[in-house]
Amino acid sequence: MTDTHTCLTAKDFTSNQEPKWCPGCGDFSVLQQLKAAMAELCLKTEEVVVVSGIGCSSRLPYYINTYGVHGIHGRAMAMASGLKAARPELSVWVGTGDGDALSIGGNHYIHTVRRNLDLNVVLFNNEIYGLTKGQYSPTSKVGLRTVTSPSGVVDHPINTIALTLGAGGTFVARVMDRDGKMMKEIFKRAHAHKGTSIVEIYQNCPIFNDGAFGPFTDKERKADTTLFLEQGQPLVFGSNGSKGIRLDGFKPTVIDLEASSISKDDLWIHDENDLIKANILSRFFDDPNSTEEFLPRPFGIFYVEDRFTYEAALDAQIDKAQEKGEGTLEELLAGNSTWTIN
Repeated sequence: MTDTHTCLTAKDFTSNQEPKWCPGCGDFSVLQQLKAAMAELCLKTEEVVVVSGIGCSSRLPYYINTYGVHGIHGRAMAMASGLKAARPELSVWVGTGDGDALSIGGNHYIHTVRRNLDLNVVLFNNEIYGLTKGQYSPTSKVGLRTVTSPSGVVDHPINTIALTLGAGGTFVARVMDRDGKMMKEIFKRAHAHKGTSIVEIYQNCPIFNDGAFGPFTDKERKADTTLFLEQGQPLVFGSNGSKGIRLDGFKPTVIDLEASSISKDDLWIHDENDLIKANILSRFFDDPNSTEEFLPRPFGIFYVEDRFTYEAALDAQIDKAQEKGEGTLEELLAGNSTWTIN
């Protein structure tokens, strides 16, 4: 039978619920690009499930016209894992935040990443707890004053990309909420990847942490503070591409291309399949407000690896076990080891 399915539009993925986010919230952009990506991927609404935990970002299932699960705090990854294992044919997306995924859900996050189920994880990082009115989160910057850190945060922030690579991530990316075109394309790449895709989104919270990513969005500064990763292309940034990154052994150095004999051909060429270089890139995490020289913050796809998925391996184990035919409860309880006591 021929599939005569007609691709839907972004409007078809729009639910009858009005998004309840604050004016100026970066979540609106993420929602719009996610719906657009689903439409361009020609997905069917009945074959998509959006799973979330708790937080502003976790309202996502209400606003997309697909199946959805609004779960409990920190457990979005666990619920999505169970769903994917049971129904591997579904396209499963996870909407989660820096608090939901990396604090109370940190354990589930690490083990979901290493198991490599075919999930698409959209991690909204606004460096704050927004829904509960402005407590500091695991990604908040040192010194940030909040209602739970009135004298300033003293915790060192989690580096999401470094953590994900360390946990064995097979698709690791970062985008800005304002860069809709890049976001949509990375969502499409994430869906195409067979394994756990982590897309961290720097998302502005205009009420409780406004301007947290200002150095990367300010028109006068962003050329020098951001680095956009393109497969097979040299690492170039700065006004008119005037700066580049070169490796001195394993140490990245900034090159002034206008004042140097070094050309773009001599720079670090991005390879999203190189784990060692991806780990180095993840450490481009300097404070852009520092008075000292700093490395630009990378955006794009850091790393991609082709590795078997958990659900495929699980299904293969089940199929292998079933080759032996039906067993009995007594055989199952007895197991393969028995002892005779004299």
